[in-house]
Amino acid sequence: MKGQQKKKRSSLSIQALSKFFREHDHVIKEGLIALLICATGDLIAGIILGRMTFFLETFPGLLVVIPGAIGMRGNIFGSFASRLSTNLHIGLISPRFEFSDDLNSNIFSSFVLTLVLSIFLGIVAKIFCLLLRYPSMDLIDFILICTIAGLISNIIMLPITMFISFKSFEHGWDPDNITSPIIAAFGDLFTLPAIILSIFVLKALDVNFIIKDMVLGIILLSVLIGFIYCYRFSDESRTILKQSTPILLLCSFLGGSAGGILNSSVETLLSNPSLLTLLPLFSGESGSLISILGARLSSALHSGLVEPFSKPEGEALHNFGICYIFALVVFPLIGILAEASSISFGTVGVGFDKIVEISGLAGFILVSIMVFVVYYISIISYKNNLDPDNIVIPISTSITDSISSLILISVSLLLLHVLI
Repeated sequence: MKGQQKKKRSSLSIQALSKFFREHDHVIKEGLIALLICATGDLIAGIILGRMTFFLETFPGLLVVIPGAIGMRGNIFGSFASRLSTNLHIGLISPRFEFSDDLNSNIFSSFVLTLVLSIFLGIVAKIFCLLLRYPSMDLIDFILICTIAGLISNIIMLPITMFISFKSFEHGWDPDNITSPIIAAFGDLFTLPAIILSIFVLKALDVNFIIKDMVLGIILLSVLIGFIYCYRFSDESRTILKQSTPILLLCSFLGGSAGGILNSSVETLLSNPSLLTLLPLFSGESGSLISILGARLSSALHSGLVEPFSKPEGEALHNFGICYIFALVVFPLIGILAEASSISFGTVGVGFDKIVEISGLAGFILVSIMVFVVYYISIISYKNNLDPDNIVIPISTSITDSISSLILISVSLLLLHVLI
């Protein structure tokens, strides 16, 4: 009798699992494709970071900036993409890529927010270096590197975000599953080269301290004028700035804390190139995975598929399950990619078995925490009449960036205690 009951339960579990995959197969396929594309961009970013040891040693404190800069691109343009996705779903923006007041407001707001947050990130990075007594550059160098890199990223990321959002919607793909991870991958891919390029611009300005001061003054004045103009441009842009600015300031602070965590372990990272390569991969894939969840919950709350209950249920739990499926595939894979790239460049890695353990365990811990964080951020913002598109992705990905660095380094120290 007991054997028959066990068989029935097992059969029901298999049927439920099979039904779950049938119902969500398109979401899983689209999300995995997007995350794998994202992994390619993150791998290139990881390889670049692994080769940036000269810049990290020559410009002390630069590592404090990098997680915040990468996270900021994902936060701003991920939110931009999420708003476009929601507006496309409910018909406020035409899928034929026609400029309108709503679209223009989103474009101007994203551009201004990038520059405002770049200035703030430079200040936060310097403060962290002073508080933690890290060797560091001058404040003006931090601000110029961040803002020049932000301007370069704006020029690249705004058209890419719009192109991906509109094309995915046009081809019948759900932008919530596609845009956030792919845009995050492009953000990760272009952020580090933008930072390197900004360093060369800084060196060109270094011929005279008066020139640097003048450039900084022009940047600060231009950003202030741009913020005021954007705030007055439309109700939509005003709402975006009012809701996003304080959240993104908090996110920049969290990004700076992630950089502080990394900088405290800089010797460990520099002596283990595969871990240095894994960092952008792990952070980028974690942020992309969480941004998929955030975008889907945001759209589901707007459309009524998810109710803002205190305990997640129904469609919300289904989205949690999808995240775990993504995690089971993605995190071991990026560990393999990081180790393989280190070996291909002739550097000693930590071993495929160890790095898969590190990435897989750290990823499982991270997802287990973040699915609940994202859910409660979503429902709290929705209940307080705040647009989740402006709140959820920036906060959740910033928390992800901060704790992903901490979890990855902690798991690495735990599993590699003999080696480092």
